Amino acid sequence: MKRLFRDVDGGRLCPHGSVVCIGAFDGLHLGHRALVRHAVARARLAGVPAVALSFEPLPREFFATATPPPRLSLPRAKFCGLRAIGADLVGLLRFDARMAALSPREFVQRVLVNRLAAREVHVGPGFRFGHRRAGDLQALRDLGDELGFSADEIAPVSLDGERVSSTRIRAALAAGDFASAARLLGKPYAIDGRVVRGRQLGRTLGYPTANLRFAGKVAALRGIYATWVHGIADVPLPSVSSFGTRPTVGGVEPLLEAHVFDFDGDLYGRRISVEFVERLRDEENYPDLPTLVAQMDRDAAQARHCLQQQQPLQRASA
Repeated sequence: MKRLFRDVDGGRLCPHGSVVCIGAFDGLHLGHRALVRHAVARARLAGVPAVALSFEPLPREFFATATPPPRLSLPRAKFCGLRAIGADLVGLLRFDARMAALSPREFVQRVLVNRLAAREVHVGPGFRFGHRRAGDLQALRDLGDELGFSADEIAPVSLDGERVSSTRIRAALAAGDFASAARLLGKPYAIDGRVVRGRQLGRTLGYPTANLRFAGKVAALRGIYATWVHGIADVPLPSVSSFGTRPTVGGVEPLLEAHVFDFDGDLYGRRISVEFVERLRDEENYPDLPTLVAQMDRDAAQARHCLQQQQPLQRASA
């Protein structure tokens, strides 16, 4: 069986039936994990594949191209995270004008019935689907009664008396409250990616960096941070990281740049994970390179001190 599919139409992927859960799954927080694990448990009882169904880009990104909302995770991290939780098959359906025009019935017939032969469909609170968000849980249940599957909604997951949501996590990250973000996510917040070549200016300034792109998405944070880098050694390595456009040197593209302390090696092409620990300051535009380097020295010293006070919580992934 394929582990990932992107298209609405095509051959039947689960000929003997499936149990499906549907969601944005941005960040895979505690609420998302509860939904996926519930679907996986139901699938194991039924002896059929568990399918996690989402969209890329997310609908709200498609409809707000001028001001896209911040993302917590990239598509690859979402796929890997869903697989790690237990999904046998992951659908990251291409959300485009044709997808947006599908009526609730068309979506159900073409995806849930024709492609996945769904026996059960599980969704989170407030689920909407189809053209102009016309479909809700009741519409899904009615179509299920007609087309041969059941539909249900899991209870919301709450923490500190408030529902766990991606919105809460974005707010925590923007405030530099990584402890709260980690509690809502069920793990430390991290960004994964493959190290790409930059302008190598950091090396000339005494701060070589491992650079990660955010795939054209808007990140939920920006600034200078104390971080751990996973994926280089058997243990996480202390680092100081910048996420921004590098205005002092005329940068344009947002880039995550991690300087790993006391490390000298070639990381190009390597997949790493940068775990965020503490926010140090905003990104600033300095008048010249010597002023920038002096601030980088202060950032590095502050990050070292911060990381000496604690240990990484766990291997950061997905």
